[in-house]
Amino acid sequence: MNYLRKYGYNPDAESIAASIQSIVANVDKLSSPAVLKQCFSMMDLTTLQTQDTPESVSRLVDKVNGLDEAFPGYPKPASICVYPNFAALVRSRLVSEQVHVTTVASCFPSAQSFLEVKVRECELAVENGADEIDIVLALNSFLAGDEEAAAAEIRAMKQAIDATAARKGRTVVFKVILETGLLVTPELIAEASFLAMEAGADFIKTSTGKVSVNATPTAAYVMCECIRAFHEKTGRKVGFKAAGGISTAKDALCYYYIGAQVLGPDWLNKDCFRFGVSRLGNSLISAVEEKTVSYF
Repeated sequence: MNYLRKYGYNPDAESIAASIQSIVANVDKLSSPAVLKQCFSMMDLTTLQTQDTPESVSRLVDKVNGLDEAFPGYPKPASICVYPNFAALVRSRLVSEQVHVTTVASCFPSAQSFLEVKVRECELAVENGADEIDIVLALNSFLAGDEEAAAAEIRAMKQAIDATAARKGRTVVFKVILETGLLVTPELIAEASFLAMEAGADFIKTSTGKVSVNATPTAAYVMCECIRAFHEKTGRKVGFKAAGGISTAKDALCYYYIGAQVLGPDWLNKDCFRFGVSRLGNSLISAVEEKTVSYF
């Protein structure tokens, strides 16, 4: 399907580049403690390392639990994001109900496995306490030109997640990672964005953080323009998540103001805008406190 034609969208590379250049040039002037703290509240604080252990994940949860005492007046991060086998641990140890448990799934990060395996992993993540699940677009189908197969996988996982959550009397946020660094062109990023949203994504997310090119301002701008076009046509409000390589306060502010410019203030909250991060928390606190802080 040609989603770009369907939604009347054609990425204007020159205009996008000019807009990003303007944001980057002015981002320091736009910084403030209030905006930095808002960015902090939109973090999915993440650990997705091969060497993750129950002990290391517990330490991260304890840091979030101790945030009020260590930094009074700071908001909680939106969630803690881990591999699905750690969902129950995070759920049992996390004190604040404001902080969600997020897990990756669908054989993250490559999504190279049987659909039945991906679906069951999603179900198990929900059963073990995940409030949000980030799955990966099946690039093996999408890049081969079989968009319907890629969309069908998203729909199958969405259906399994929703059904499992319903049996437990709750809902689960469903995010689809596009892996934009492997999509190469703005047109392919846009096509993948519309495909994921039509297939049921509550959020579209840039990257896994596990390939050579992860989140970029250009990919974010294109995805946000697609979210706007999709909302204008369908009335459904899909969220945006930037992830992969976002480590400084200046990085966060750049993506924040891309969202502000393209989507407007209604998207600038944790229900509609996220950062997937492992290092950003310290940088945001350091920028607010105006000194180096190594808390997380």
